[in-house]
Amino acid sequence: MPANPPKSSLLIHRINNTTITNTTLNTTNTTTSTSCQKRWSPLTCATIPVPETVSRYHAHAVGPNQCCSAVVQQIAAPVSTVWSVVRHFDNPQAYKHFVKSCHVILGDGDVGTLREVHVISGLPAAKSTERLEILDHERHVISFSVVGGDHRLANYRSVTTLHASPTGNGTVVVESYVVDIPPGNTKEDTCVFVDTIVRCNLQSLAQIAENKNRRNNKSSS
Repeated sequence: MPANPPKSSLLIHRINNTTITNTTLNTTNTTTSTSCQKRWSPLTCATIPVPETVSRYHAHAVGPNQCCSAVVQQIAAPVSTVWSVVRHFDNPQAYKHFVKSCHVILGDGDVGTLREVHVISGLPAAKSTERLEILDHERHVISFSVVGGDHRLANYRSVTTLHASPTGNGTVVVESYVVDIPPGNTKEDTCVFVDTIVRCNLQSLAQIAENKNRRNNKSSS
């Protein structure tokens, strides 16, 4: 670990899927259909370099009544340390402070596992049923989708990737998502709300991983 590791930093990259050219979308239809979807990556304007091998995981199929965004967090800790926190699908509350409890209702931690998450009071939700879509320990990718529950984030899918910082002194975490825009809300409203939750989660992850890395360094010295 260098004497002066890079400080954690965070950026938000949002995509506006109404700027599509050569594609006609029926914006009055609130049902997402395959024929109306377009694959988009919210990292096209990222100021932090994201390798192609990573950015391809963040290309989402976005429908006319959906929004897509991404949050990028730099963490002053090795990828292995950050991944040791992120990879546990059965324990999101390890760094997601909006989660009150979680228990697995089907599966053994592999792709297809279902978990039921209960969130803290004060949010417009009570519980969420989520399915593990990707868990790649080699490439450090985890993805889940919301398949049920008491909330307003219909058809929510999230992908989180980790890769080494270009400087080699830390980790870059990218979390992107696509979600339906709830009735009565605008695309901007929805993105601001979800971005805020993701941002808080990743800032918490940075603090936990960096503290864990400091403890590891002390124990090995």
